[in-house]
Amino acid sequence: MAAGEPGDLGGYYFRFLPQKTFQFLSAQETTSRLRQWSMLGRIKAQAFGFDETFQAYRKDDFVMAFFKDPSVIPNLKLLSDSSGQWITLGTEVKKIEAINVPCTQLSMSFFNRLYDEDIVRDNGHIVKCLDSFCDPFLISDELRKVLLVEDSEKYEVFSQPDREEFLFCLFKHLCLGGALCQYEDVLNPYLETTKLIYKDLVSVRKNPQTKKIQITSSVFKVTAYDSTGMCYPSTKNHEQTFSYFIVDPIRRHVHVLYHCYGVGEMS
Repeated sequence: MAAGEPGDLGGYYFRFLPQKTFQFLSAQETTSRLRQWSMLGRIKAQAFGFDETFQAYRKDDFVMAFFKDPSVIPNLKLLSDSSGQWITLGTEVKKIEAINVPCTQLSMSFFNRLYDEDIVRDNGHIVKCLDSFCDPFLISDELRKVLLVEDSEKYEVFSQPDREEFLFCLFKHLCLGGALCQYEDVLNPYLETTKLIYKDLVSVRKNPQTKKIQITSSVFKVTAYDSTGMCYPSTKNHEQTFSYFIVDPIRRHVHVLYHCYGVGEMS
């Protein structure tokens, strides 16, 4: 069947863009923070181009076509559960799940409420609390309480829609880190790193009519399944194992942000 005829995968063709670099993975300050949070060597961003108009309502077709594309298959990286090495998928994807992640926030002032609610002191220090566990995470400060403990008194500082925002998801992932995460005592490294990654991945433009800056990217949290079960981003489920597809419909790029929970690079 020729490409573009009814019955193929909606005509999306992808190409790997290896020359695209991401600042947050090359900036020394960020890599040393990711190392401290036990995420370095387990987090990756990759860029792919595509050739059709992206329609958000056809996101499932788009993601399925992505996993079946001959230029994606040998290039899309994930971490092997058994060896801990970066590998490619090597299995046929039968089913995908692509969850819409709202991406509307344009300012880090979104997090100012952490200061207003005494979760973070005016000097930037995160308020400590008695240790408790919210499996598998140790909670020893008010920040992680707000992120994880649904019945804590400050949990509703962020509403449910707030928590679904891509900016919040990134921030939370960085705060929780990897398996041997050394937590920060101050808020700033989390905010700076969140901002850098967000700016690296998300596209904005100025609306010609209103002159306001608007986000043009669509974001999806992606899981793929083969005939035996979940195969991407990992075969094991974990809150800190994720893959986000950030689609720029104007430039026709998709950025893949991937992390697999575990012990990051040490030295």
